[in-house]
Amino acid sequence: MPLIRPADDPPLSDGWGPLAAPPRPEDRPGPGEVAVWLLRIPPSAAAAAALADRTLDAGERERAAGMRHETARERYVTSHVGLRTVLGGYLGTDPADIEFTRETCGMPDCDKPHGRPAVAGESTLAFSLSHAGDAALCAVSGGAPVGADIEERSPRRTGARLDGLIGQLHPGERAAIAALPEEELRERAFMSCWVRKEAYLKGIGTGLPGGLRTHYVGLADQLDAPAPADASTPPGWAFADLPAPPGYHAAVAVRTDPDRADAAPAVTFTGLRLG
Repeated sequence: MPLIRPADDPPLSDGWGPLAAPPRPEDRPGPGEVAVWLLRIPPSAAAAAALADRTLDAGERERAAGMRHETARERYVTSHVGLRTVLGGYLGTDPADIEFTRETCGMPDCDKPHGRPAVAGESTLAFSLSHAGDAALCAVSGGAPVGADIEERSPRRTGARLDGLIGQLHPGERAAIAALPEEELRERAFMSCWVRKEAYLKGIGTGLPGGLRTHYVGLADQLDAPAPADASTPPGWAFADLPAPPGYHAAVAVRTDPDRADAAPAVTFTGLRLG
């Protein structure tokens, strides 16, 4: 599994730190490295709003303006300003000058450009953005395809609703979760699997249509749930369960060299100070 390397400063007591200024070009991840940035949206929303008009592109501004709910608009604007700030720092460029494109779809027999988002003309950085609730998560790799996902836990995810969600997973994942003794533990296990699944499907460029039941990604390592003997994670992909804030689960999936035993990437995890 990837080695998660925290920043030098100790984490803050509320689980959202440590905080750091945006990266610089000399900080950019190299081959075999993934930098994960966590942004707490409410404290950063005012700074993001002040930057939005001159940072976001026309499409992003149009999409934000079309959102009827202020909270949804705030989360979208803040997470996208945060993404551009991180990428601009690594690239040594004005965040407003970054042009996004879409790679070819990862679904079989589909050659449409609605796969992974990418920076136009830049092959030495790959990224993935996810946001849920008050959190936004951006993973940047040294060029290898990467996917990231963060999800907020819900008190409504119990009983038949939880069972229905678990039923969407790979049979091996369903069996591992069913073997856990308590519903609260099963809900945690489901969430740990779900963020891995979404991260992987983003990484391969399909999103959820790529198949929740098709790919086995397993549960978070810290759950110590044994994997079924006949199930293994996709070859050439590594998964990292991230130290998300209380009430959240997060993970990244990154493409590795399947022929190298030491191919698991080093993953750093840092809180972003915006503004």
